[in-house]
Amino acid sequence: MAAKRAGAGKSKANSAQASIGIIGGSGLYTMGGLTGARELPVKTPFGEPSDAVVLGTFEGKRVAFLARHGRGHRILPSEINYRANIYAMKLLGVERIISVSAVGSLKEDLRPGEFLVPDQFFDRTKNRAATFFGDGLVAHVAFAHPTCGQLSGVLADACAEEAVAVHRKGTYICIEGPQFSTLAEAEVNRQLRFDVIGMTNLTEAKLAREAEICYATIAMITDYDCWHPDHESVTAAQIIATLNQNAENAQKVLRTAVRELPAARSCQCGAALEHALVTDFALVPTASKRRLAAILKKHTS
Repeated sequence: MAAKRAGAGKSKANSAQASIGIIGGSGLYTMGGLTGARELPVKTPFGEPSDAVVLGTFEGKRVAFLARHGRGHRILPSEINYRANIYAMKLLGVERIISVSAVGSLKEDLRPGEFLVPDQFFDRTKNRAATFFGDGLVAHVAFAHPTCGQLSGVLADACAEEAVAVHRKGTYICIEGPQFSTLAEAEVNRQLRFDVIGMTNLTEAKLAREAEICYATIAMITDYDCWHPDHESVTAAQIIATLNQNAENAQKVLRTAVRELPAARSCQCGAALEHALVTDFALVPTASKRRLAAILKKHTS
Protein backbone atom coordinates (compact mmCIF):
# COMPACT_ATOMS: atom_id res chain seq x y z
CA MET A 1 0.00 0.00 0.00
CA ALA A 2 2.84 2.39 0.84
CA ALA A 3 4.39 1.82 -2.57
CA LYS A 4 1.11 2.69 -4.27
CA ARG A 5 0.85 5.92 -2.32
CA ALA A 6 4.42 6.85 -3.25
CA GLY A 7 3.79 6.06 -6.90
CA ALA A 8 0.63 8.13 -6.91
CA GLY A 9 2.55 11.05 -5.40
CA LYS A 10 5.15 10.81 -8.11
CA SER A 11 2.51 10.84 -10.83
CA LYS A 12 0.78 13.92 -9.44
CA ALA A 13 4.07 15.75 -8.87
CA ASN A 14 5.27 15.15 -12.41
CA SER A 15 2.20 16.92 -13.79
CA ALA A 16 3.25 20.23 -12.23
CA GLN A 17 7.01 20.67 -12.12
CA ALA A 18 9.14 23.54 -10.84
CA SER A 19 12.81 24.29 -11.38
CA ILE A 20 13.39 26.22 -8.13
CA GLY A 21 12.45 25.14 -4.62
CA ILE A 22 12.20 27.51 -1.68
CA ILE A 23 12.12 26.13 1.86
CA GLY A 24 10.91 28.68 4.38
CA GLY A 25 11.88 28.41 8.02
CA SER A 26 10.85 30.28 11.17
CA GLY A 27 8.99 33.42 10.16
CA LEU A 28 8.54 32.48 6.51
CA TYR A 29 5.55 30.17 6.33
CA THR A 30 4.05 31.51 3.09
CA MET A 31 5.45 32.86 -0.15
CA GLY A 32 4.22 36.25 -1.32
CA GLY A 33 4.23 37.17 -5.00
CA LEU A 34 3.44 33.76 -6.45
CA THR A 35 1.02 33.94 -9.35
CA GLY A 36 -1.24 31.06 -10.30
CA ALA A 37 -0.43 29.49 -6.94
CA ARG A 38 -1.94 26.15 -6.00
CA GLU A 39 -1.28 23.62 -3.29
CA LEU A 40 -0.04 20.16 -4.18
CA PRO A 41 0.07 17.40 -1.56
CA VAL A 42 3.09 15.26 -2.49
CA LYS A 43 3.54 11.74 -1.17
CA THR A 44 7.01 10.23 -1.22
CA PRO A 45 8.52 6.81 -0.42
CA PHE A 46 9.74 8.43 2.80
CA GLY A 47 6.34 9.69 3.93
CA GLU A 48 4.73 13.10 3.73
CA PRO A 49 6.60 16.43 3.64
CA SER A 50 6.13 19.07 6.31
CA ASP A 51 3.18 20.56 4.44
CA ALA A 52 1.58 20.73 1.03
CA VAL A 53 3.94 22.21 -1.56
CA VAL A 54 2.74 25.52 -3.03
CA LEU A 55 3.45 25.75 -6.76
CA GLY A 56 3.34 28.94 -8.76
CA THR A 57 5.17 31.38 -11.00
CA PHE A 58 7.61 33.82 -9.42
CA GLU A 59 9.55 36.32 -11.51
CA GLY A 60 8.65 34.31 -14.60
CA LYS A 61 9.96 31.00 -13.22
CA ARG A 62 8.22 27.96 -11.82
CA VAL A 63 8.75 27.77 -8.07
CA ALA A 64 7.82 25.23 -5.40
CA PHE A 65 7.50 26.61 -1.85
CA LEU A 66 7.49 24.46 1.29
CA ALA A 67 7.14 25.57 4.91
CA ARG A 68 9.84 23.61 6.74
CA HIS A 69 8.03 23.53 10.08
CA GLY A 70 4.54 23.42 8.56
CA ARG A 71 2.24 26.39 8.48
CA GLY A 72 1.65 27.54 12.03
CA HIS A 73 5.11 26.24 13.01
CA ARG A 74 3.94 22.81 14.22
CA ILE A 75 7.05 20.65 13.70
CA LEU A 76 10.21 20.57 15.84
CA PRO A 77 13.59 20.56 14.04
CA SER A 78 14.08 16.94 15.13
CA GLU A 79 10.60 15.98 13.92
CA ILE A 80 10.98 17.33 10.38
CA ASN A 81 10.82 14.63 7.73
CA TYR A 82 13.85 15.96 5.88
CA ARG A 83 13.99 13.06 3.43
CA ALA A 84 10.37 13.56 2.41
CA ASN A 85 10.89 17.32 2.01
CA ILE A 86 13.89 16.98 -0.29
CA TYR A 87 12.52 13.99 -2.19
CA ALA A 88 9.29 15.89 -2.84
CA MET A 89 11.37 18.63 -4.45
CA LYS A 90 13.14 16.01 -6.57
CA LEU A 91 9.81 14.56 -7.70
CA LEU A 92 8.75 18.04 -8.82
CA GLY A 93 11.85 18.43 -10.97
CA VAL A 94 13.51 21.03 -8.73
CA GLU A 95 17.19 21.60 -9.54
CA ARG A 96 17.93 24.36 -7.03
CA ILE A 97 16.79 24.82 -3.44
CA ILE A 98 16.97 28.15 -1.63
CA SER A 99 16.66 27.82 2.12
CA VAL A 100 15.55 30.74 4.30
CA SER A 101 16.40 30.15 7.95
CA ALA A 102 16.67 31.83 11.33
CA VAL A 103 20.09 31.63 13.00
CA GLY A 104 21.85 32.95 16.05
CA SER A 105 25.11 34.88 15.78
CA LEU A 106 28.34 33.71 17.40
CA LYS A 107 30.35 36.82 16.50
CA GLU A 108 30.02 40.47 17.45
CA ASP A 109 30.16 41.70 13.87
CA LEU A 110 27.35 39.41 12.72
CA ARG A 111 24.46 41.50 13.93
CA PRO A 112 20.78 40.69 14.38
CA GLY A 113 18.90 41.86 11.30
CA GLU A 114 21.77 41.04 8.95
CA PHE A 115 21.94 38.08 6.56
CA LEU A 116 24.69 35.53 6.05
CA VAL A 117 25.14 33.11 3.15
CA PRO A 118 27.10 30.19 4.67
CA ASP A 119 29.62 28.23 2.66
CA GLN A 120 30.31 25.62 5.38
CA PHE A 121 28.38 23.52 7.90
CA PHE A 122 29.39 21.67 11.06
CA ASP A 123 27.22 18.81 12.27
CA ARG A 124 26.22 18.49 15.92
CA THR A 125 22.91 16.75 15.30
CA LYS A 126 21.86 13.36 16.66
CA ASN A 127 19.34 10.70 15.70
CA ARG A 128 18.44 12.11 12.28
CA ALA A 129 17.93 10.26 9.03
CA ALA A 130 20.39 12.19 6.88
CA THR A 131 20.82 9.93 3.84
CA PHE A 132 18.59 8.41 1.19
CA PHE A 133 20.88 5.40 0.89
CA GLY A 134 21.13 2.13 2.77
CA ASP A 135 19.01 -1.02 2.53
CA GLY A 136 21.42 -2.65 0.10
CA LEU A 137 22.59 0.46 -1.77
CA VAL A 138 25.72 2.34 -0.71
CA ALA A 139 26.75 5.81 -1.89
CA HIS A 140 29.34 8.27 -0.58
CA VAL A 141 28.91 11.79 -1.98
CA ALA A 142 31.60 14.46 -1.80
CA PHE A 143 30.63 17.08 0.76
CA ALA A 144 33.75 19.19 1.31
CA HIS A 145 31.86 22.17 -0.10
CA PRO A 146 28.30 21.60 1.12
CA THR A 147 26.60 24.54 -0.57
CA CYS A 148 26.35 25.44 -4.24
CA GLY A 149 28.83 28.21 -5.07
CA GLN A 150 26.84 29.49 -8.03
CA LEU A 151 23.55 29.67 -6.14
CA SER A 152 25.18 31.15 -3.03
CA GLY A 153 26.75 33.88 -5.14
CA VAL A 154 23.39 34.82 -6.62
CA LEU A 155 21.84 35.01 -3.15
CA ALA A 156 24.61 37.22 -1.78
CA ASP A 157 24.44 39.50 -4.83
CA ALA A 158 20.66 39.76 -4.41
CA CYS A 159 21.12 40.88 -0.79
CA ALA A 160 23.57 43.56 -1.90
CA GLU A 161 21.27 44.71 -4.68
CA GLU A 162 18.41 45.10 -2.20
CA ALA A 163 20.67 46.97 0.27
CA VAL A 164 20.41 44.20 2.87
CA ALA A 165 23.57 43.85 4.97
CA VAL A 166 25.06 40.49 3.98
CA HIS A 167 28.08 38.36 4.88
CA ARG A 168 29.13 36.25 1.90
CA LYS A 169 30.54 33.26 3.73
CA GLY A 170 30.70 31.63 7.14
CA THR A 171 30.24 28.38 9.03
CA TYR A 172 26.79 27.34 10.23
CA ILE A 173 26.90 24.90 13.16
CA CYS A 174 23.78 22.74 13.20
CA ILE A 175 22.58 21.51 16.60
CA GLU A 176 19.76 19.14 17.44
CA GLY A 177 17.60 21.46 19.52
CA PRO A 178 14.89 22.25 20.28
CA GLN A 179 16.64 23.80 23.28
CA PHE A 180 18.95 26.72 22.66
CA SER A 181 22.62 26.39 23.67
CA THR A 182 23.97 26.48 27.18
CA LEU A 183 26.44 29.27 27.89
CA ALA A 184 29.26 26.69 27.98
CA GLU A 185 28.25 25.37 24.56
CA ALA A 186 28.03 28.88 23.13
CA GLU A 187 31.51 29.73 24.39
CA VAL A 188 32.98 26.52 22.90
CA ASN A 189 31.29 27.25 19.56
CA ARG A 190 32.84 30.71 19.60
CA GLN A 191 36.28 29.30 20.43
CA LEU A 192 35.93 26.99 17.43
CA ARG A 193 35.26 30.10 15.34
CA PHE A 194 31.85 29.08 14.05
CA ASP A 195 29.81 32.01 12.75
CA VAL A 196 26.11 31.21 13.17
CA ILE A 197 24.06 28.51 14.83
CA GLY A 198 20.84 26.82 13.69
CA MET A 199 18.96 23.53 13.86
CA THR A 200 17.97 22.47 10.34
CA ASN A 201 20.06 23.34 7.30
CA LEU A 202 22.89 20.82 7.52
CA THR A 203 20.51 17.88 7.18
CA GLU A 204 18.81 19.47 4.18
CA ALA A 205 22.16 20.18 2.53
CA LYS A 206 23.30 16.56 2.88
CA LEU A 207 20.12 15.21 1.30
CA ALA A 208 20.06 17.83 -1.45
CA ARG A 209 23.60 16.82 -2.45
CA GLU A 210 22.58 13.15 -2.62
CA ALA A 211 19.58 14.15 -4.75
CA GLU A 212 21.90 16.18 -7.04
CA ILE A 213 20.05 19.40 -6.22
CA CYS A 214 21.89 22.70 -5.70
CA TYR A 215 21.44 24.03 -2.16
CA ALA A 216 22.18 27.40 -0.58
CA THR A 217 20.99 29.30 2.48
CA ILE A 218 19.86 32.79 3.34
CA ALA A 219 20.59 32.77 7.07
CA MET A 220 18.65 35.52 8.81
CA ILE A 221 20.46 36.51 12.01
CA THR A 222 17.97 37.02 14.81
CA ASP A 223 20.01 37.14 18.03
CA TYR A 224 23.42 36.78 19.68
CA ASP A 225 22.63 33.39 21.22
CA CYS A 226 23.36 33.57 24.97
CA TRP A 227 27.04 34.53 24.97
CA HIS A 228 26.68 38.28 24.40
CA PRO A 229 26.78 40.45 27.57
CA ASP A 230 23.67 42.30 26.38
CA HIS A 231 21.82 39.05 25.62
CA GLU A 232 22.19 36.77 28.64
CA SER A 233 19.46 34.53 27.30
CA VAL A 234 17.63 34.08 24.03
CA THR A 235 13.88 33.66 23.78
CA ALA A 236 11.60 32.54 20.99
CA ALA A 237 9.67 35.81 21.34
CA GLN A 238 12.81 37.87 20.63
CA ILE A 239 13.63 35.73 17.61
CA ILE A 240 10.15 35.97 16.11
CA ALA A 241 10.11 39.75 16.60
CA THR A 242 13.36 40.11 14.64
CA LEU A 243 12.16 37.68 11.99
CA ASN A 244 9.01 39.70 11.45
CA GLN A 245 11.15 42.77 10.89
CA ASN A 246 13.26 40.86 8.36
CA ALA A 247 10.40 39.19 6.48
CA GLU A 248 10.10 42.03 3.98
CA ASN A 249 13.84 41.94 3.28
CA ALA A 250 13.73 38.18 2.75
CA GLN A 251 10.92 38.49 0.24
CA LYS A 252 12.80 41.19 -1.67
CA VAL A 253 16.00 39.16 -1.75
CA LEU A 254 14.15 36.06 -2.95
CA ARG A 255 12.47 38.01 -5.73
CA THR A 256 15.78 39.42 -6.98
CA ALA A 257 17.62 36.11 -6.62
CA VAL A 258 15.02 34.12 -8.56
CA ARG A 259 14.93 36.76 -11.27
CA GLU A 260 18.72 36.77 -11.65
CA LEU A 261 19.29 33.01 -11.53
CA PRO A 262 20.72 31.84 -14.87
CA ALA A 263 18.82 29.07 -16.59
CA ALA A 264 21.82 26.76 -16.79
CA ARG A 265 23.71 25.37 -13.80
CA SER A 266 27.49 25.88 -14.00
CA CYS A 267 28.23 23.86 -10.85
CA GLN A 268 28.83 20.15 -10.26
CA CYS A 269 25.87 19.62 -7.91
CA GLY A 270 23.92 17.87 -10.65
CA ALA A 271 26.63 15.22 -10.99
CA ALA A 272 27.14 14.45 -7.29
CA LEU A 273 26.38 10.74 -7.71
CA GLU A 274 28.55 10.23 -10.77
CA HIS A 275 31.38 8.63 -8.78
CA ALA A 276 29.52 8.10 -5.49
CA LEU A 277 27.48 4.96 -6.11
CA VAL A 278 29.47 2.00 -4.80
CA THR A 279 27.18 -1.04 -4.90
CA ASP A 280 26.94 -3.25 -7.96
CA PHE A 281 23.44 -2.49 -9.24
CA ALA A 282 22.84 -6.15 -9.99
CA LEU A 283 22.96 -6.70 -6.22
CA VAL A 284 20.71 -3.81 -5.20
CA PRO A 285 17.28 -4.95 -3.94
CA THR A 286 14.42 -4.05 -6.26
CA ALA A 287 12.61 -2.26 -3.44
CA SER A 288 15.58 0.08 -2.93
CA LYS A 289 15.79 0.83 -6.64
CA ARG A 290 12.09 1.60 -6.73
CA ARG A 291 12.21 3.80 -3.64
CA LEU A 292 15.00 5.96 -5.06
CA ALA A 293 13.81 5.95 -8.67
CA ALA A 294 13.65 9.74 -8.94
CA ILE A 295 17.30 10.04 -7.86
CA LEU A 296 18.72 7.00 -9.63
CA LYS A 297 16.91 7.30 -12.97
CA LYS A 298 19.72 8.89 -14.98
CA HIS A 299 22.32 6.61 -13.43
CA THR A 300 20.53 3.37 -14.29
CA SER A 301 19.19 4.09 -17.78
